[in-house]
Amino acid sequence: MSMHRTASRSRQRGLSFFGVIFLGLFAVAAFAIGGQSIPIFLEYVAAKKAIEKAKFETTVPAIRAAFDRAATIDDINSVRGSDLEITKRDDKVVVSFKYAREIPLAGPAYLVYRFEAQTN
Repeated sequence: MSMHRTASRSRQRGLSFFGVIFLGLFAVAAFAIGGQSIPIFLEYVAAKKAIEKAKFETTVPAIRAAFDRAATIDDINSVRGSDLEITKRDDKVVVSFKYAREIPLAGPAYLVYRFEAQTN
């Protein structure tokens, strides 16, 4: 009976050295990509807020100028006022944009985010 107990105790559970290395590399890659992605998403949120505020202007040049002012304050570099698409739908001004941002991963590999937003 004591032999069986000794044999079951000697069996270990857990991660091997290579498992720990793999998990560590995965965590470092996730933090690196996440660290670069957060500012991109914050810029997108700021751009959405900027078009929501700018849509209340009365002319197309005024909408573009209002967006550019907000872009200067909020450090929005991916979209400019000249990139905005401004239309009228049922007597409402609709402001929208589309753009893409890339994060270089390794060699020719990139992580691409494609953003678009539109006012109501």
